Amino acid sequence: MGSSTSNLATSSSPNAMSSKISQLVDSTIDENFVTVFSKSWCPYCRRAKNLLNSLELPEGKNIQVLELDLRDDGSQIQSYLARKTGQTTVPNIFINREHIGGSDDLVDLHKSGKLVKLLNQ
Repeated sequence: MGSSTSNLATSSSPNAMSSKISQLVDSTIDENFVTVFSKSWCPYCRRAKNLLNSLELPEGKNIQVLELDLRDDGSQIQSYLARKTGQTTVPNIFINREHIGGSDDLVDLHKSGKLVKLLNQ
């Protein structure tokens, strides 16, 4: 009987939650050309989203934004992203599955002309 209780506890353990979070994050990055992990109130996030939205993406390529402050699992997503990328802040941006960094990194890519090239891959 004790092992049955242990199995129930294991299914709702932090490891099970962590696995769901990693699957969510990784599949979102894999399934979208541009993924932005953001917070709705963040001025740096707003700047990055505005820049991305001002550029024309090739047909069939999309931008997916996850507003972490509007999700119940937002803090777990941000923790997972910190482990995955080493970046603890938002926005946390991926283009074509590649971690770009944050808002300043995105702006620097744009100023150098490399952002348009990345978006047209």
